[in-house]
Amino acid sequence: MEVIPGVSGGTIALILGVYDTLIDGAGHLARGVVRLISDGLRGRGTSRAVEHFRSVRWVVVIPIGVGMLAAVVIGARFVAPLVEEHPVETKALFAGLIAASLIVPIRMVGGRWRVHEVAVVLAAAALTFFLTGLPPAGDANPPLWVVAIAAAFAVCALVLPGVSGSYLLLTVGMYAPTLAAVNDRNLAYVAVFALGAIVGLGLFVSGLQWLLSRHRRITLIVVTGLMLGSLRSMWPWQSEENALLPAGPEALTAVTLFAVGVLAVLVLLIVEAILVRRHVLSEDTVSDPTPHPVDPER
Repeated sequence: MEVIPGVSGGTIALILGVYDTLIDGAGHLARGVVRLISDGLRGRGTSRAVEHFRSVRWVVVIPIGVGMLAAVVIGARFVAPLVEEHPVETKALFAGLIAASLIVPIRMVGGRWRVHEVAVVLAAAALTFFLTGLPPAGDANPPLWVVAIAAAFAVCALVLPGVSGSYLLLTVGMYAPTLAAVNDRNLAYVAVFALGAIVGLGLFVSGLQWLLSRHRRITLIVVTGLMLGSLRSMWPWQSEENALLPAGPEALTAVTLFAVGVLAVLVLLIVEAILVRRHVLSEDTVSDPTPHPVDPER
């Protein structure tokens, strides 16, 4: 979904119930790589790196990683043109998905919300509303060092619900060049972009993992606000400068597709609840930056 402006990969992870697992695994993977390099250069061995690698739930992280790569290739080829050709219909559907998925972080927060927590949600929503209303920059042919920096920032949105990495690329004029590089198999561009993304993800996810571990409630409250504010980018009628326009003649179709998106998420949440109740699916893990004790029979 990260190839679609306005749709956050973190939001999709929340909908699928793997958000904490994704953050936890990415954090340990990033720390493991850092330990492997730093301890290797100092001659301290690989034991600390191995502890972090063993803490990654590979059975979840590997399928997610493979799926993400496949989604980028498929999305660049098929989904992105669909969004361009049918913007009203696709945005309405995605808006329904995001609106219903607000249930997920709200449920994860739990308990009774206090007044200052509601204020935090509204502030985060207002910030996202403003950012998603910024007009896109003109398409550019950026140098590779700019590609790396843009990728480092854009990939942060991969794990931050409500913030779309592809939308960030769009606002700095690098969305079209990046899609073209994927479609044209521009290996140099793709390799530099991937390197920048890995560095950015490693730095950002560690901080987010720490927040989820130490300040979980307020972090999820901010996430809820970001998702709420991101609904602005999914309003089906917008100008090329991202200004909001009145509803057009496709209003009935848009409302129908919005309802389909809401229903799809609700069905998914019901199925998840049934699987958890029957112990077919376990509750999601809580992100923790310290290595987990490893069962030798795992």
